[in-house]
Amino acid sequence: MDPVVPPEITAELTQILSNLVLGDNEIRSSAEKAVNERLAHAPDLYLLALAQFAIAADTEVMRSFSLVLLRRLLFRSVPTPSMSNNAESASGSTTQPVPSFHSLSAPRLSLFDHLSTSALTNLERLLLHSLYHEPAASVRRKTVDTISDVANQGMLRGRPWHALQAQVFSMTQASDVTNGVTGEGLRESAYRVFAGCPNLVMDLQTDAVLGVLGKGLRDERSIDVRYAALLASVAYLSHADSHQLAQSLSLMYPILDTLPPLAHAISQPSSATLTSAEDKTPTAHLQTFLVALTPLCSAHPNLFHPHLSALLTFLPPLLLANTDPGPTPTVRAPYPTGLGGDGQPDSFSTPTGSPSREFPVAETEDEEEGQSLRLSALEFMLSLCEAWPGMFKKSANVGEGWIAVLVRACLEGMAELDEESPYGTPGGLSQWLVDDPSISSAAENDSPPALYEQSLDRLACAMGGKVLLPPSFQYIPSMMANYDWRSRHAGLMAIAAIAEGTGKVMAHELGRVVELVIPMFKDSHPRVRYAACQCVGQLCTDIEDIIEQYHEQLFAVLIPALEDAEPRVHSHAAAALINFCEGVERDTLLPYLDPIVERLLKLLNPDADPTHVRRYVQEQVITTLAMVADASEATFAKYYHSIMPLLLNVLRNASGAEHRKLRLKAMECAGLIAIAVGREIFRPDSNTLVELLIRIQKSPLDPQDTQLSHYLMGTWAKICQAMGPEFEPYLPAVMPDLLTTASMKADVSVYGEEEEKVEDREGWETVNMDGQTYGIRTAAIEEKCQAFETMVIFVSTLNARYAPYLAQSLEITLPALRFYFHDGVREACALLLPMLLHCGQQSGTLTDQMIAATLQQVISVISDEQDSTFLASLYKALDDCVKLLGGRSVLNADYVNAIIQATKRQLHTLAQKRRSRAARPSSFLDDDREDLALLEEMEDFALEEMAKVPSMLNSNHELLVAISSVKELGTNQYQTELEEDG
Repeated sequence: MDPVVPPEITAELTQILSNLVLGDNEIRSSAEKAVNERLAHAPDLYLLALAQFAIAADTEVMRSFSLVLLRRLLFRSVPTPSMSNNAESASGSTTQPVPSFHSLSAPRLSLFDHLSTSALTNLERLLLHSLYHEPAASVRRKTVDTISDVANQGMLRGRPWHALQAQVFSMTQASDVTNGVTGEGLRESAYRVFAGCPNLVMDLQTDAVLGVLGKGLRDERSIDVRYAALLASVAYLSHADSHQLAQSLSLMYPILDTLPPLAHAISQPSSATLTSAEDKTPTAHLQTFLVALTPLCSAHPNLFHPHLSALLTFLPPLLLANTDPGPTPTVRAPYPTGLGGDGQPDSFSTPTGSPSREFPVAETEDEEEGQSLRLSALEFMLSLCEAWPGMFKKSANVGEGWIAVLVRACLEGMAELDEESPYGTPGGLSQWLVDDPSISSAAENDSPPALYEQSLDRLACAMGGKVLLPPSFQYIPSMMANYDWRSRHAGLMAIAAIAEGTGKVMAHELGRVVELVIPMFKDSHPRVRYAACQCVGQLCTDIEDIIEQYHEQLFAVLIPALEDAEPRVHSHAAAALINFCEGVERDTLLPYLDPIVERLLKLLNPDADPTHVRRYVQEQVITTLAMVADASEATFAKYYHSIMPLLLNVLRNASGAEHRKLRLKAMECAGLIAIAVGREIFRPDSNTLVELLIRIQKSPLDPQDTQLSHYLMGTWAKICQAMGPEFEPYLPAVMPDLLTTASMKADVSVYGEEEEKVEDREGWETVNMDGQTYGIRTAAIEEKCQAFETMVIFVSTLNARYAPYLAQSLEITLPALRFYFHDGVREACALLLPMLLHCGQQSGTLTDQMIAATLQQVISVISDEQDSTFLASLYKALDDCVKLLGGRSVLNADYVNAIIQATKRQLHTLAQKRRSRAARPSSFLDDDREDLALLEEMEDFALEEMAKVPSMLNSNHELLVAISSVKELGTNQYQTELEEDG
């Protein structure tokens, strides 16, 4: 292809690109600066030169690099000469200040928008040439990515790319080698373009599109072509409208027909007829096909309904492990870890009639690949359940079989713990026992058994107790009685996993569940005892009835578990006690208080040899003591003088980085104990604790101590609650930082690197908009919310004594009613406003300007609010404020009219939403019943709060009739059906 830019530009760019890939930071930074300067002055020339280089460069590496760089530069903001002084580093992302988060949604002009028509035409020609002539498959895929971006962005701007459409359709017919590119390679690239830019075919005749996609899915030579056609088909169906979907049902047959040949190739590799340019096993190919197909399960689960029976025949052999009794335990080897004949650990007896593995993945291929395939098949089946649970609840035979397979697969996978490598690291049980769980938990959560456990949890939440409990408890009892510790461990973890989703039904079988779990606390294997603690703790969280009905049995095993020989077990028992104490009645807890505190203090063990003290145990014990104090209230006073000196000593001396978490837990515990024992007992130590907190607050900021601000605010709030009015002298030390935190803006940064290279940062989330990546510091938003919640406690506790900070607090609180980044901030502000007005009244500092600003802002926010939950809070705040200020008489005609208009607007919106939902087919609502029931409940609550305001204006106000009418539009049918379903 003839050059489109002068040779000197090409030569200059060649040198710049060569410098960009060098390892020398200084040379690379200089090259980045040069790129920005040239793009600022002549974007057409240098972008075209970059596209031309992607064709002409000698090496695959440089051609790929050119395409990646072109794709990134085309859709970034237009650089200015000044930007070259702050060039972004290719080795990491740099942040740029953003004036306002709301400005991010405004249209952002990119280099693509500044290219001339002729430059765009030449760019498209160069990319099409690369797509058709590039010999290297890896480079051609980079071309596809760039072409897809250019086509999508062009269509958004009203510039269709007809030449691309024609060329890609032509490439789907390629059969012979053309320009050094095989026919298979051209066909694969064509379908990948369709996958990346489905809009190329969305406006064409459906039959023609189905014909092209079907041909690719049935390609007789290449797995790669079939896979690309599968990606294209999923993209097409995901973007199709309801009419197109109805005409495209036949496409599901060739889509699903791509799977059996790959499975057959696993069991009989010699019979495989399809080839691939990639060095991948049939197992890996099948796994990628399932992964590609899974998004369609979530987007359009109804497409799979006619094929459930066939899928139920095909998928179980991929999921279920072979039956193997495993090695026999002996006295010398009570926990055998060797595997039986087929190399698969078995967790429980295979039920009669269940399929065994037809495709021995783990035997014939890499074990990790086999595990990935199993998890991908599991995710496929689970995604369908989550997207349309009603499809499986109503289809008795297929539905029961589908759920039974999923349950069994999850339970088998959960039992496949490798004692030689408990979570991907060597060392086995001995390593697990010495590891700090706060450090190792991340690795454990990513292990295959944990992924199966998470899948079982999701399945329970999707299907509910009536569907899931029968197949689960077909296996769990025998698992708990199995000689293999891994099976017993899995049974306990399974009960914990399904408790949340099946709690309403499981509550009726608590006696049976407790009988299964209690003996496990005396199990010979420490990881089983650990799982028993986990199971009880989770049950206490998800099924509160278990606490009151079975507290004797549970305390009888939890309290001795605090003396377990293994630190990880007795630490987890202490953690389970927290869940117990959060739901227990005070009178129920009191008889057990002495043995609990006695054992916790023994674990805290301040006089022991430091080398034998596990810090994570101390951290957990302090946390548990805090929860026990909170639950037992004043009765905890008898232990005060044994515990508080220890906590003050920690705050005084534990200053190193290794004691960071211990110090934070001591803070929290001291505050909760202060509340529990009351002002009189706490008073002698109050000044000491406050001075220690002020010292910590004023100490140099440790950037690694990201939780310090959270714990400080929480402890100040607790001390205020404990001291009451006596806390007033400490406000000057606390309020400046608190007000600063409450007034923080949303912290937003702009990343200059590709999304893939944006490093994960704790406390940040990334959002991609218009080809640019933005980071939002969520940690700062959480701190802002906690600051307002702390102010609520201060104002409600101190009342008039808070007056010196009234004006500043109102100034911060009123605009924060529209802080849409965090619902908690807005809720706290709505709760705070009436308290601030009352503080002003009691102190005589409330002004007419403060009243007017408050009423105007609340009414204004009500008028615009779209969240039914927060709408209720706003109306309650308005009602409380008006009543506090003297009732109806405080509202002039303008206020009354504004309230009426805002309420009418909200009623109109709510009525439209309810009518729209009522008009939807009942079958469409089946799987949204729980969400709809909750939504309707929130709307009813908002209507109830809304009614209080016109009632205050006039007991016979016309709006009351309108509110009642809108409320009647909600039938509560969702909640009724939900209760029937269980």
